[in-house]
Amino acid sequence: MRTFSMTDTGVRREMNQDYFFASETAVGNLPNLFIVADGMGGHKAGEYASRYTIERVVASVARNSKEEPVTIINEAIIKANDMLIAEAKEDSAKKGMGTTIVVATIIGRKLFVANVGDSRLYIVADRIKQITRDHSLVEEMVRLGEMDEKQARKHPDKNIITRAVGATDSIEVDFFEVDLDVKDTILMCTDGLTNMVDDAQIKEIISVGQKPKEQVTNLVKAANLNGGKDNITAIVIKPFGDEVK
Repeated sequence: MRTFSMTDTGVRREMNQDYFFASETAVGNLPNLFIVADGMGGHKAGEYASRYTIERVVASVARNSKEEPVTIINEAIIKANDMLIAEAKEDSAKKGMGTTIVVATIIGRKLFVANVGDSRLYIVADRIKQITRDHSLVEEMVRLGEMDEKQARKHPDKNIITRAVGATDSIEVDFFEVDLDVKDTILMCTDGLTNMVDDAQIKEIISVGQKPKEQVTNLVKAANLNGGKDNITAIVIKPFGDEVK
């Protein structure tokens, strides 16, 4: 396995409300663990929400003695949601804070993914495929046939999300299980990347780059060159990087 992770404030923002965690080695009963979060809230509340949520998820995974990855991750996100809501109730400055989250672990040749919000996980090989499903107002409109993907990219409400950690007492997490191919590259990222760089350009950058560090660096650079309107976070994982010659 080969990986590289980076977060960048972007061109327009003064504060970075993104946060990530990446471990190629075991965390509790999971053989590896990768997380991306994009916080939201008032002054510093979004920054706190993303970091706090990831820290709570990692701690919960580390302590969980169960074996099923979906159960381990689901319990961790639910617990983090409860704790984030409790934090917001105790501190008025944190009222309304929340965060997106994407969590992934690779076991053998299977990828297990969880997401809440509009941060994404892609698999890139001969083509690029978004595995996660955005929980956003605009994406719901696309699914209902009220607009197409091209219109969605430019819609003024594209940043309104319909699910987030910390938003409601009861949280619904989407899960995906994917069989991996030896040539697959995994990309996890916040919308600071995907709002600035379309899927075709993402695929091109990943296809040209040979190493995860080069790929991530070039993705962040492209997002900033295209406007850098938001914080940008990306994790690239080559699950079978040592096997591909």
